Amino acid sequence: MTAEKPDRCWLCERPLERRVQWHHTVPKAKKGRDTVPVHPICHRTIHLHFTNAELARIDSARETLLANPEIAKFLEWIADKPPDFHAPTRRKR
Repeated sequence: MTAEKPDRCWLCERPLERRVQWHHTVPKAKKGRDTVPVHPICHRTIHLHFTNAELARIDSARETLLANPEIAKFLEWIADKPPDFHAPTRRKR
């Protein structure tokens, strides 16, 4: 049995191509098991703006991530980029 290739990123909803990572919506360190497909740049952005403790409290609520002003700004910027687009992510100041 072959696993089906995911077609959309959980965070930005852009199509996925070759570069796919699996994000634990509740971090493994906080006993999370469920994963969702994301682009590497989206994965780094999530972890840049949220600690593991915050992600555990959010408990898979994508809407809470989308309400964050920095995530919203990122999503607006990434919206027209190709699926395998890569760029360095900036560290939080």
